[in-house]
Order: sequence, then C-alpha cells, then structure tokens
Amino acid sequence: MSTALIILAAGKGTRMESDLPKVLHSIAHAPMLWHAMRAGRALDPEATVVVAGHEAAKVEASALDYDPEAKVVLQAEQLGTAHAVAQAKDALDGFFGNAIVLYGDTPFISEATLEAMLEARQTHDLVVLGFDAADPGRYGRLVTQGEALERIVEFKDANEEERAITLCNSGVVCADAATLFALIDAVGNDNASGEYYLTDIIGIGRSQGLSATVVRCDESETLGVNSRAELADAERLFQSRRRAELMADGVSLQAPDTVFLSWDTIIGRDSEIEPNVIFGPDVTVENDVRIRGFSHIEGAHVSRGSTIGPFARLRPGAELAENVHIGNFVEVKNAVLHEGVKANHLTYLGDAEIGARTNIGAGTVTCNYDGVFKHKTTIGEDAFIGSDTMLVAPITVGDGAMTASGSTITEDVPAGALAVARARQEVKPGLAKKLFDMLKARKARQGKGA
Repeated sequence: MSTALIILAAGKGTRMESDLPKVLHSIAHAPMLWHAMRAGRALDPEATVVVAGHEAAKVEASALDYDPEAKVVLQAEQLGTAHAVAQAKDALDGFFGNAIVLYGDTPFISEATLEAMLEARQTHDLVVLGFDAADPGRYGRLVTQGEALERIVEFKDANEEERAITLCNSGVVCADAATLFALIDAVGNDNASGEYYLTDIIGIGRSQGLSATVVRCDESETLGVNSRAELADAERLFQSRRRAELMADGVSLQAPDTVFLSWDTIIGRDSEIEPNVIFGPDVTVENDVRIRGFSHIEGAHVSRGSTIGPFARLRPGAELAENVHIGNFVEVKNAVLHEGVKANHLTYLGDAEIGARTNIGAGTVTCNYDGVFKHKTTIGEDAFIGSDTMLVAPITVGDGAMTASGSTITEDVPAGALAVARARQEVKPGLAKKLFDMLKARKARQGKGA
C-alpha cells in the first residue's frame, strides 16, 4: 500500500528566542526539518506534505531544497495539531493509502520504527507511536487495555489515575488517509486549551468501532526540540549515535567525543580519525584513510589510502585521489589532486588541478583570485613545486617541470623545464651593522626625550 507523509512544521518556537522558525534550526549541519523528512523518505512515500505556518516562505524553501517534489501547505492560524493535519487534506486529494503524521521538531524517529507502524496498520485502523518515559512529566498519556489503545489523554486534561501512566504519546500517528481526515473532521475544541487535538481521533475512532494500537519505541527517538538547551541535547544525541554507528562499521575514532560529524558524513572501513576532527556537510571519506588531529573537512571527497592533517582544511570542491598526502596547515578548495600528490606544509591550493605524484613545497600558494574572478592553476604529473612558490593564475606547469624556491610564477612552464622567478641576491658588506647602530642610537635619543 502507498504511503504519504504529513510533516507538521508550523510552530514559531517561542522558547528558542529566535527569528528563525524552530524547524530550521540545525542538528549536525542540517535543519531539523530535513532530519524528519529523511526519516520518512526511507519509506519511499508517494507524497510528502509539509504544513508550514510561522515564516512559511522560509520553511517552504528549506523543504523544497531537500525534496523538490514535496508539497508545502499553509496553516495560517495555529489552532492545534488536528487543525494542522487538516491543512494537508487538499494536497492529498486522490491519494489512497496510509498517511503518517510526523513532526519537524522531532528529528530522530527511525526507519525501523516507522516500518513497525506500517506493519501494525495491517491489523489495526489506527496506530500511535508511544514510549515508556523515565519521567512522564507533561506528556499525553496512552490509555490501553491489552494491545488495544482506548484513548489518549493530554496531561492538562488527565486525572490523577491517568497521570500515573508512564506510557506516553509521541504524537506520531499512522492511519488510512481517508480515515484520518474523516476523524479529524469530527474533532472539536472543547478542552482546556481550546485547540483541536490530533489525539482526539483515537477516542472518536474507538467510538465508531475502529481498532487502535500502540507501537513502542525508545524514548530517545521521540526527543522533541523546543529550546536552545534541547537543541544542544539533540546535537549530543545525534553525534553519539553516529559515532557508534561508524565504529560498528569498522571506523576507528581515537577520541570519539572530540569528533563531530555532519548529518551526511560517510567514512569507509579501516579509516582512522584522530582527535578533534570536524566534518562539515557533504564529505565522503573512502576506506583506509587517516584523518589526523584538528583537521576540518567540508564538501570534500577523500580517496583510499590518503592522509590528511594534522591541522588541515579541506573546503568544498576538494577532490583527492588515492594516496594523497595533505599535511599541517594546508588548505585545499575547489581543487583536484590526482594520485600520490603530496602537499605537506603551509600551502593553499585553490581552483587547481594537480597531476599524479607531484610534490608541492612548503609555502606554495595558487594565487587564484584577482579581486573579481577566480582563475585556474594546472600542474602536470611528476612536477616539483619549490617551497614558497607563488603561482599566479591562470597558469599551467607542465609534466615533470620544476619551480625554484621563492619564485613568483606568472607565465606557463613547459614540461620538463625549470622556472626561476626571483630577484638576484645582493650582499652589502658591513651595512647591517651600520643600520643597527643607527637605529639603536635613534631609539636611545627617543628614550632620553621621554
């Protein structure tokens, strides 16, 4: 049966104290909304509807950035969760299948949990995701009898006996789409908040003879984010889980708590990550790579057998072939380094292509920006770039060519040639002593004047 996702993302998030919509605050370099959308995407949904409200244009832009096929609808007034889901009805006109309601500020629902809900839907009309809370607090309570879910009670409307229940409501619901919207049409707002609660559909459905049940998940999956402190908790949870997954898949993390990953970081088996490494978005590291300490990598691809760092920076567009060595205080941006290239010290390589086995000396800079345009540096195979070489792009250095240390190269260097571009050294005997004596005398006079 087909599946549709309805993701509620209309809230302002007052406790975030921010001009940014709550669901656009990031965990591991991606908006919370994307995490929720990715969880549901694993089900290969036929349709995804995002219900936006506060700063709807920003939410829509973010949702479409992740999934251009998503539909975004507006909840102009925030009148409760049932009212929010109702806004998706027209967008799903003609859809026949299961609808799952998710939340843009609840980013950690797992694929396995959602699949368990779909499986439960085969034998029940309504499926609710619940969790056993260590501290139930103000969560809504799930009132059950056996495997049947009788009703959901919001904390503010619950009596003492109901508040003693520890099985709590996550808010995630799965039902046939037509059934879901029919039940929502019957929801009223006669409650302590005067809102239309999505939770009321369980009691209404049961009164109509529909069956309902609960699928349980770990409490951590249902973590909702409503404040900066909770956002930090969510970041810690993501990082802890992802580090554990990588280590289980054969990646060595020397000091796991000091390595920070992006939501889309990919690292191959037998790679080793030293302490204090940060991964930004869009990074793929192949097998058997060593990332040394205090390196920062984003938007880069590192092939097997390479060594990066320590204190290296790979920026977007860095494409490193096998067995490349990038050393301390080397920065690579929008550059392709072919197999076996070495750049081990104090170097900037931007807007460049560097041939196999070429060695880049310490202090080399590709001078790629003229203040308006970026220009490309091309270096062939087996070249040797001497220390402190300035390569003023656009420029080409041929295969097997060499530049002398301290050169500023402004013209192409043919294959096999040596380029020397530096002023002739002159030695003035005794002049250093005269200059020092003169300067010291001036300093002494200034001191007496003070």
